[in-house]
Amino acid sequence: MRTALYPGTFDPVTLGHIDVIRRAMTLADRLVIGVAINRDKGPLFSLEERVAMIEAEAAPLAKAAGCELVVHPFENLLIQCAQDVGATMIVRGLRAVSDFEYEFQMVGMNRAMNDDIETVFLMADAHHQAIASRLVKEICRLDGDVTPFVPQSVADALRARLHGD
Repeated sequence: MRTALYPGTFDPVTLGHIDVIRRAMTLADRLVIGVAINRDKGPLFSLEERVAMIEAEAAPLAKAAGCELVVHPFENLLIQCAQDVGATMIVRGLRAVSDFEYEFQMVGMNRAMNDDIETVFLMADAHHQAIASRLVKEICRLDGDVTPFVPQSVADALRARLHGD
């Protein structure tokens, strides 16, 4: 069984994340979505809320793809998380050259710690390249429409959190 790990904070999950999840499911029999706790980022949504959002959006995709889905919170090193869940590959989404520079360094460090785990990069679909969770939150804070960037349920949760709707 091929197990892939797709890590992120997913605060909130965006259509770009969903696109990478859908495509990663074609590369593995089991996809573990690692939801990083990362207290330094000060997430808008709690870990439990982010896990629930991912499960709600990814479960139908997994069923359609015939891929086992696991949503796994983690707070340790990414490479340790990959080892813990039995992943042989780490999936990372890329939007721009600046993403690649950071990811390139991460791959080198991860390979130094465990060279049995490959990193696979998936380029963001052209429609989703500009989407970033922090920008989505800012657009919503300023009363902008975020429905082109996130699933409707996530847009509703953002609005409720930021505006009390």
